[in-house]
Amino acid sequence: MIHSMTGYGKSVLQLPTKKITIELKSLNSKNLDLNARMPSIYREKELYLRKLMAKELDRGKIDFSIYVEATAEDTSTKINTPVVKQYIQQLKNVVDGNEIELLKMAVRFPDALNTEREEIDNTEWAKIETEIKVAIASIKEYRLNEGEVLESDFKNRVATIENLLDQVIAIDPERVEGVRERLKKGVEDLREKYDENRFEQELVYYIEKFDITEEKVRLKNHLSYFIETLNSNDSNGKKLAFIGQEMGREINTIGSKSNYAPMQQLVVQMKDELEKIKEQLLNVL
Repeated sequence: MIHSMTGYGKSVLQLPTKKITIELKSLNSKNLDLNARMPSIYREKELYLRKLMAKELDRGKIDFSIYVEATAEDTSTKINTPVVKQYIQQLKNVVDGNEIELLKMAVRFPDALNTEREEIDNTEWAKIETEIKVAIASIKEYRLNEGEVLESDFKNRVATIENLLDQVIAIDPERVEGVRERLKKGVEDLREKYDENRFEQELVYYIEKFDITEEKVRLKNHLSYFIETLNSNDSNGKKLAFIGQEMGREINTIGSKSNYAPMQQLVVQMKDELEKIKEQLLNVL
């Protein structure tokens, strides 16, 4: 079963004083490309989270975000009362003014406010970590569902290529006979006497150069191997891409050897289907 690299996962945690939203988005990428956005209080957990994402999501361009929304009065900033009172007293010695206006000025001065550094609460983090794993499970389910759509499309296109290959095989004897007749007519048009046995030997040699038996067999095998890999338990987009390259090599060789318009038309259709497969393989995990 294949998985898409495109996915989305989300989980929401409601705590007594805050609401925490965890989001995961992923797109295709050759390797793991993780962009993490989170409040500074959780930064010390970033390395652990990166290892977790690498293990669970393998690869892809992944955006991971933790959003915190305060839902109750909860602040780590406190007024430094003694310092503010000193500022007000000093200001009174300089100017006469309303105490409210002096207070407005005083709280703007250095050290008027104390901001305490928040520490991670282990109990709170345990709940957040659980929700992160819920979001990961959600994005993996999304990737699986997208993979099922891709798998169905791949199987249809491989079946189309196989059908076109069967048509190539069916008209191959006609192509060979056409080559034979064209060569024979060309020699006869020269109005020269020729050795029939020598002509047949040269004809066989010429036709062998355009023989596509091996390419037909190898392409059949590659198509079967592609489906076999699709049906395996592992999702391996890179392996499928390699098989796709081999399929393309055989199709191109058949096209270059065919020297027959009806067969070349079938080859063009096979190439078109294969290009669509290769394009979608970029999204496979």
